[in-house]
Amino acid sequence: MGEFVSVEVADQIATIRLDRPKMNALNGQVQREIAEAARIVDEDPQVQAVILYGGERVFAAGADIKEMADMSYADMSAHSSTLQACFTTVARIGKPVIAAITGYALGGGCELALCADFRVAGESAKLGQPEILLGIIPGAGGTQRLPRLVGPARAKDLIFTGRHVSAAEALEIGLVDRVVPDEQVYTAALEWAATFVGGPSIAVRAAKQAVDQGLEVDLDTGLEIERLQFSGLFATDDAKIGMRAFAEKAKPKFTGR
Repeated sequence: MGEFVSVEVADQIATIRLDRPKMNALNGQVQREIAEAARIVDEDPQVQAVILYGGERVFAAGADIKEMADMSYADMSAHSSTLQACFTTVARIGKPVIAAITGYALGGGCELALCADFRVAGESAKLGQPEILLGIIPGAGGTQRLPRLVGPARAKDLIFTGRHVSAAEALEIGLVDRVVPDEQVYTAALEWAATFVGGPSIAVRAAKQAVDQGLEVDLDTGLEIERLQFSGLFATDDAKIGMRAFAEKAKPKFTGR
């Protein structure tokens, strides 16, 4: 699709593949290609789950420091909006998204992984937000998505120190959801993604929106978001199919309508 980012679809699972040797540094072009890939898989009705993957050696080692080093405040003020918009596009994919993490997921790479719903890491993977060591802070969602995932104290520890986290510690603090041998990372993500294929895709999208949007508001507003999504699903064919199959003790065959 792009020079550094491709989309491959097989068995209704899309893989967004980063391939910018050596470390998948996330320069402006890669960011734009990631956003376009996210839009493609979100809009494709044949895609029911998505994997973010950087290859067997590295997920993404962060932003392109050489590109940023000479930027002024005015330059970065404009660029940072594009950077955040790119990652938000990934976070808003209305389908289950799994980050398959090998090697390093640092800085922008970690922030990209945070945009996924689930994270599978290899045993030797390293994650972190080392921006503080450059005299800056995370700028692609790290100060916001990380504390929502692991809690503010743990997020501050990682952000204030810039230290790298092992896969084992990442699993312990909830930064990743599964740890597998390095060579099994993509296979494990693929197997997980396959569990969503054939499911009620409209309901899954509604559930994802309800959870994600609910995290940003007070409880009463969140419950109203849930109520509206819940009620709206009764207008879908899938709801009728699912409840009819339940009554008949049969396996539902959802249509995505």
